[in-house]
Amino acid sequence: MYRFIDNTESRKEKRLVWAATRSVLENVGFLRNKNGKKSKSHWNVFLHLLKVFAFLLKISGYYRKGYGNAKNIKVTRLTLEFANLPPAFQGFRILHLSDLHIDSIPGFASIISEKIKNLGFDICFLTGDYRRDISGSFQHILKPFRILSKYIQAPYGTFAVLGNHDTFLMARYEKESGLDLLVNESVEIVKDGQTILVTGTDDPFNFYTEQSILSLETRGYKFKIALVHTSELAKVAAANGYSLYLCGHTHGGQICLKEGFPLISHQFEGKQFNHGLWETGKMKGYTSSGVGVSGMPVRFNCPAEVTLITLETG
Repeated sequence: MYRFIDNTESRKEKRLVWAATRSVLENVGFLRNKNGKKSKSHWNVFLHLLKVFAFLLKISGYYRKGYGNAKNIKVTRLTLEFANLPPAFQGFRILHLSDLHIDSIPGFASIISEKIKNLGFDICFLTGDYRRDISGSFQHILKPFRILSKYIQAPYGTFAVLGNHDTFLMARYEKESGLDLLVNESVEIVKDGQTILVTGTDDPFNFYTEQSILSLETRGYKFKIALVHTSELAKVAAANGYSLYLCGHTHGGQICLKEGFPLISHQFEGKQFNHGLWETGKMKGYTSSGVGVSGMPVRFNCPAEVTLITLETG
């Protein structure tokens, strides 16, 4: 069972304010993170370099191999121990999906569904970036999302946050997508009379607002989980007593050297946040390598992943 911290009317009011703010940020192109306004020039240079790199891959014959790698999704299984985990949640299983970019590869929803259909989990978290492009239409991803949706329904809920490739308009399709969107808000997960808190924020990479920080200033819960598209709010979450932080965004680099070093990660918090497990203070975190691809549909030395996390009492 789950229940939102705010009542229905309060959620509606906050959602309207958020939608108005985010629509302005999206429409005027005012990209912003915690450090201030961002420039689009770097992104334009990056896109140009991508085209050059794609051309080189094609003439060298490596493009086909990278495309095959992108469709080969692995299941990463983790067991994480926490001294403060309520006993009722011993063995609680989380399915974590990030960076689906579900329209980047034809038939990708079916490929993902095939990978997860036999997995058992109690709750599902999605941490942003559902379409390929960062602007324009998203209607075309609704059909593949419906295909995937029936495989990610969980007994204790399926929750999602938005990423920098997403738009506020996606909030209109929560029911159709079979998930609950967390926009700077929290939900209680109740099992056998015991409770944990899950907080989801808006994307801090391009659409940062102070409301993301305020939403993490929660009190009165023994065990709390933060869902954020990037690792940028990790220190804030740790300072507010969160035990687990789940994010994505980096794709693990998507294209890495053989040593696993990403050529580009699109994050500036430190290389420990590129992929996998990390810790900040007493909080454990996990950065997913992502399910999908961005820029070009290839992967090298960085497999796509869905993550199955089992919580244990340490």
